[in-house]
Amino acid sequence: MAHHKSAKKRIRRNGRRQEINIARRSRVRTHLRKVEDAISSGDQEAARAALRAAEPEIMRGVNAGILRKNTGSRKISRLSARVKAMAG
Repeated sequence: MAHHKSAKKRIRRNGRRQEINIARRSRVRTHLRKVEDAISSGDQEAARAALRAAEPEIMRGVNAGILRKNTGSRKISRLSARVKAMAG
């Protein structure tokens, strides 16, 4: 247990930040899951719409430090390639 004032404050702040980060990570995962579901259902228009909604959410996660930059870019790239491949 923390014994000085700044350490106690740090514990409180870490708890608040943890809740925010969990919520952000959940939002990113939800958007990724929506794209995956649309791809597996075979509806290309729904998949495109889900991807358009997911891209800024993924990049917001990158800016917030939830994902690394290359990880976010890789996820967007692979998802868009899969959506594009649905046409053929």
